[in-house]
Amino acid sequence: MINETIGLGLMIIGSLFYVLAGLGLLRMPDVFNRIQAGTKATTLGTFSVIVGVGIYQPAWIVRCLIIVAFITLTNPIGSSVLAKAAYVRKEKLYDGTGGILNYFSEVSQETSDLDDDVEATNIEEVGEVK
Repeated sequence: MINETIGLGLMIIGSLFYVLAGLGLLRMPDVFNRIQAGTKATTLGTFSVIVGVGIYQPAWIVRCLIIVAFITLTNPIGSSVLAKAAYVRKEKLYDGTGGILNYFSEVSQETSDLDDDVEATNIEEVGEVK
């Protein structure tokens, strides 16, 4: 009886996190804020729902904890990849976002300089072969 109550309570809390994630996706002004809202809320929602299922059905608790561990490892990586892809595509930041430092600008400048050096080296090597 107590396991069912706690499990259902956690599943309801997880469902509320899913609703908040949906609202965040609709209300946030740019892609970076949407990624953050979606990732945080769905991670907490998924944890709550899956742990709730594990408590509701104690025979499934080990499987549920394995799923939670997998989500803990993959969700941040996925959101980081999405944010990097949006950055590479030069997605616009919301104008009201203040105090954002562009840490990647130096890295992308260094990378483009390295690409230019590699192209120049390849052209010189091809010139020597002929």
